[in-house]
Amino acid sequence: MGMCLPCFGGAADDVVPATPDPDARRRQLAEAAEKRQKETAYRGVKNPEAVERKRKKQEDMEKQAMTTSTSGGGGLKWQMG
Repeated sequence: MGMCLPCFGGAADDVVPATPDPDARRRQLAEAAEKRQKETAYRGVKNPEAVERKRKKQEDMEKQAMTTSTSGGGGLKWQMG
């Protein structure tokens, strides 16, 4: 009931973990945030790689459609009549 950590000799030093330098800590936090973001983005998806491929293919098709429409003169014709 009256347990006290300093009674165990040097065991108290092992209880408190050493804090990493700020750059390492920042990197760890960024990695953890990225991992959480990926997990929430693909929650309920069985094959996230397939979803990512499909999204990339859709973006490529949209880019191609944009370049085709702009190179074709804008798609508007003007005539006087």
